[in-house]
Amino acid sequence: MIVPLMSAAADTCGGKAGALGALLRAGLPVPDGFVVSFAAYRAVVRDLDLERFAGEPDHLDAARRAIEARPVHATLIDALGRALDELGDPPVAVRSSAAHEDTGQMSAAGQHDSFLAVRGVGAVTDAIRACWASLFTSRAIDYRGASGRGGRPFDDLVMAVLVQRHLDAEVSGVMFTPADPHDAIRIEASWGLGPSIVGGTVTPDAYRVAEDGSVTRTVAHKRTRLDRRGRQLVMSDVPTHARDRPTIDDATAKPLAELGKEIAAVRGGPQDVEWAIADGRTWILQARPVTAAPPAWPSPAGHTSAAAPTLTGTPGSHGVVTGTARIIRGPRDFTRAHPGDIIVCPFTDPAWTPLLRIAAGVITETGGVLSHAAIVAREHGIPAVLGIPNATSRLHDDSTITIDGTTGTVTAANA
Repeated sequence: MIVPLMSAAADTCGGKAGALGALLRAGLPVPDGFVVSFAAYRAVVRDLDLERFAGEPDHLDAARRAIEARPVHATLIDALGRALDELGDPPVAVRSSAAHEDTGQMSAAGQHDSFLAVRGVGAVTDAIRACWASLFTSRAIDYRGASGRGGRPFDDLVMAVLVQRHLDAEVSGVMFTPADPHDAIRIEASWGLGPSIVGGTVTPDAYRVAEDGSVTRTVAHKRTRLDRRGRQLVMSDVPTHARDRPTIDDATAKPLAELGKEIAAVRGGPQDVEWAIADGRTWILQARPVTAAPPAWPSPAGHTSAAAPTLTGTPGSHGVVTGTARIIRGPRDFTRAHPGDIIVCPFTDPAWTPLLRIAAGVITETGGVLSHAAIVAREHGIPAVLGIPNATSRLHDDSTITIDGTTGTVTAANA
């Protein structure tokens, strides 16, 4: 039931682990680890009759509680202990790797749970159960429905779990390799651990590495960073002198882009890559097919004038739409959103996915074009503009606005 990451394949270990296993076999820099395969999940839920939990949200809660309460067989716990000992019992990342996740049709970007800085067999076992249970969150169910897989029987949903050595990254980021190998590679980067970028809570530096190796960059104002402190993840302020400093230089961006080309060659197509730099070395944390290409390289974002009717941000997802602005500052405001609204928010994380299914467009105050929210917006085919400072105060609830996700502009009469 436990498979070395070097041997992982998608049909037994899910798309995420399968891709990393292929990269590891190709000699690319992937943190070592192992996978708790589909077989372990099936053994735990075999007699739960999960179909009885289908339907209402409280039924989904019951399904998650039932999975999280299931005892894990002693033989699996023993095997986990041995596998962790072989890694040196370090802090680990425990990450979902579901069937049909990280495919060319579905990214499932951020829809299932993952955990960083986990240590010890007991905590790892609990995190594995939580990953299994995250198949039945409302956001995951909603995402599968929007992707045409909502009718899939519960017993056909399976989750493997990837366990890898945790990296205390100085810099993390994401990278998109293009469908046309002559086009530029796009990189986003920020200080600290990667969830800040993929979750959209920071606006990252953006880099464009052309085929000839020339680098174009837009440096963002990076106020916060996420780091590990013992077994906790801590958000802290970036020192003032580093907030407007580039996170990587051209000498780092160029070989990173070359690594992206190698990944695309191994995986046979354009890739959405998560990477990190720890102790001066670049590591690959994830690679999945690009499900929807981002808009063209943007002009500098975030510059507005009090007298101007147009706000400018980062183009996140193609399209133009006019609709009603709905200010959503957090989950407690979700019920205020109506189908066809343009969601205006500080940032979105994967929990916001159901709103993106009903929204006509989305505007955020922070985040980059390669964040989870931007990826899901592109998959849903709705325009997105990211990184407009103070958008929730500059735009007004119930006003009519036009969002152009291709150019990164938002226009309103009272903007």
